[in-house]
Amino acid sequence: MTALKKTLSAAVCIALCVVLPMIFHAIPNGGVLFSPMHLPVLLCGIITSWPFGLLCGLAGPLLSFLFTGMPGAPMLPQMMVELGCYGFMSGLLISLIKTKSTVFNVYASLIGGMLFGRVVAGIARMLIFARGSYSLPLWISSYFVSCFPAIIMQLVLIPIIYSVLLKAGFIEKR
Repeated sequence: MTALKKTLSAAVCIALCVVLPMIFHAIPNGGVLFSPMHLPVLLCGIITSWPFGLLCGLAGPLLSFLFTGMPGAPMLPQMMVELGCYGFMSGLLISLIKTKSTVFNVYASLIGGMLFGRVVAGIARMLIFARGSYSLPLWISSYFVSCFPAIIMQLVLIPIIYSVLLKAGFIEKR
């Protein structure tokens, strides 16, 4: 993928970080249930590279906050940590994992990015953002249970979107 395509893809994904939350927050609890910013950040890392994924994960929540007020100011730094890790790790893993199965490569990168982001965000929350009031059950509840529909949506949609972009010739097989 050319540098221009990567830049434009990242810009579209960052824009989606602003637009998708507005759509999903129209649904009661839609923001919590579907984590709409996570989808474009993970996708950006996988289709571009880790630097663009990291940029998307940092800039997406910040621009969304500046334009729409979402996420709220107390959640913004936490989300930037989590989403930055998603974009970074999914992009790094897709460049490192080289099996013959594109589906496996995408799923391994996606799941690895999701786990890395959740672990780092949980550690950051424990040490910095919610010092002394954060526990393992709270981490499991907030990063796995309450957002389970989002996890399923990401595991279903991202490989499909990747496959469509691959078949359309927009991205090359990695």
